[in-house]
Amino acid sequence: MNKLILGDCLEVLKKIETETIDLVYIDPPFFSNRNYEIVWGDEGEKRSFQDRWSGGIDHYIDWLKTRVAEMHRILKPTGSIFLHCDWHANAYIKVFILDKIFGQHNFINEIIWCYTAPANVKNRFPQKHDTIFFYGKSKDYHFNSDEIKIPYNQETVARTNRGAGLTGLKVKGNAEERHKNRLDNDGKIPEDYWVDIFRVQGNGSERIGYPTQKPEKLLERIILSASNEGDTVLDCFMGGGTTIAVADKLKRNWIGIDQSPQAIKVTEFRLNVLQGKILGKSVDIFAKPFSVQLHKYDYDTLRYQDAFEFETWIVQQYGGLPNVKQKGDLGIDGKTTTGTPIQVKRSDNIGRNVIDNFLSAIQRHDKIAYERNKADKKPVGIIIAFSFGKGAVQEVARLKNSENIIIELLTVESIVPIAKKPSLEIKLVDTTDLAKDIPDKNVSTIWDGLKEILFEAHAKSEVEIQFFAWDFNYQGVFNPEILFDKTGKQTRKFSAGHHKIAVKVVDGEGLENIEIVELKINGKVERK
Repeated sequence: MNKLILGDCLEVLKKIETETIDLVYIDPPFFSNRNYEIVWGDEGEKRSFQDRWSGGIDHYIDWLKTRVAEMHRILKPTGSIFLHCDWHANAYIKVFILDKIFGQHNFINEIIWCYTAPANVKNRFPQKHDTIFFYGKSKDYHFNSDEIKIPYNQETVARTNRGAGLTGLKVKGNAEERHKNRLDNDGKIPEDYWVDIFRVQGNGSERIGYPTQKPEKLLERIILSASNEGDTVLDCFMGGGTTIAVADKLKRNWIGIDQSPQAIKVTEFRLNVLQGKILGKSVDIFAKPFSVQLHKYDYDTLRYQDAFEFETWIVQQYGGLPNVKQKGDLGIDGKTTTGTPIQVKRSDNIGRNVIDNFLSAIQRHDKIAYERNKADKKPVGIIIAFSFGKGAVQEVARLKNSENIIIELLTVESIVPIAKKPSLEIKLVDTTDLAKDIPDKNVSTIWDGLKEILFEAHAKSEVEIQFFAWDFNYQGVFNPEILFDKTGKQTRKFSAGHHKIAVKVVDGEGLENIEIVELKINGKVERK
């Protein structure tokens, strides 16, 4: 399953199986000789930056090197890595990290991504490019040249013509035209300097509010070149989630990791928009589901989500294998890696009857395994629930003491930590300027313009509030228009009619809450 994982990428990478990833793209924070530079501003990110900057360039290289070594381990022999950096440390990264870990013989390209932006410098050439190092794990790396070809432009055609002895004016029209058409139809592989991909503009449609956001075209070229549909792409410095969003569009599997809860939640919301989850349906029927792994989980969200999704998720969190069947499974929702049956109850205060029914199901499911586990004094089954009643606890104790039958009871909180989600309240203020729309205040007038409303979101949490997201056309499934709002204040104009507005708040644990506001605008205001 595709995953968004909150955590230090080094610890998460250590848990990924060797040689299971096809492509790694990382855009780690650049080394800029400052104590630390904060993008999201939450505690997870601050801790990470403090670790990274505490010992200058040598410490930064060591910090990054240990993580790249894990990336090398999990890459398949046919896999590759693209590491995005800038002039502050690119030489160090190539020599002391990539050449050491991947080997100089597996260096493929040093790609220069050029861009333009205002530069207030007068004593040097403005530094307006990034470096992307491309290394294969072996000489058998994937490279799909046909997937990334771009059209020849006129300058390139002319240069190619000259190189081939076709000087343009001296060549008869038919021969020159045939040569140009062949070049245009076949296209070319982009050179290792990329000038045709522009930075994300401040008012661009891709902009989500993440200051170092990379354009989707950049990741599209990288992912198409070095992976195929169904391959797995990893980004463990996920940031605003562009790698993951593009990988999902291109039907790749993916794993996204970041230490910032805000990065995880912004990417989650971005994927929901991308997959078009409107009215409970996905526009792309082939879009794969994904899981979000946080440090803590909200009780209400877990307790009242879809039963089958919860069963699958909690069995996986426990380390077991979920049952893909939804019917005719005798109440067996999964099993451990050794085959012990697991039953999941998405409820509280489980009673004795659940124990009786589960024991019967275990015996019918696999009598031989049941007798073997009983003889070995091992659990014959495991029940996972939010809480257990006195009757269930007493019956489990009786079975163990009187009949040597062990049934293990596990609470959800013993598997995943549970916290309280933030509270949220929305205040509305009508800021319509009637004086502007009705010049003559002494005349009885009917105003039929747009109604301007100021929304103020007020939230509280046991930890710090991180950001808000807004859906101004809510239709049953949250589809945010604004992904990343630090202020909690938004102003919008509405025409006459009914409107639903939804806002979500995210706290420092990545927990969220949603509030839905319904507006009825009649579009007419009388003033005498």
